[in-house]
Amino acid sequence: MAQLSLNRKLTLEDPVKTPDGAGGFSVTWTALGDIFASVQLRSGRERAGNSVSLASVTYKIILRAAPVGAPSRPLPGQRFTDGAQVFEIEAVAEFDARGRYLIAFAKEEVAS
Repeated sequence: MAQLSLNRKLTLEDPVKTPDGAGGFSVTWTALGDIFASVQLRSGRERAGNSVSLASVTYKIILRAAPVGAPSRPLPGQRFTDGAQVFEIEAVAEFDARGRYLIAFAKEEVAS
């Protein structure tokens, strides 16, 4: 395998649900730490929303492996952020047979 360039700094965030007092909840995000990754575009599409168009882009995000259960190992439902850019994690798997890297499949939706 060619050497990967893990040159993009991302923050791994976990959702925290807080009761809103009316039977529902609000979601805030807690930073778990920064990682360096390779962010690779997979595909994109545009669809119509109620009053705006939504661009949906999917990515492969490759990062160094972390043991199962470690807080630095991403999970579906968490997200990566880079400034205003938000990558929602949909799935995570081992990237290589030696277990040195993980691959996170993520999507980003942007209203236009």
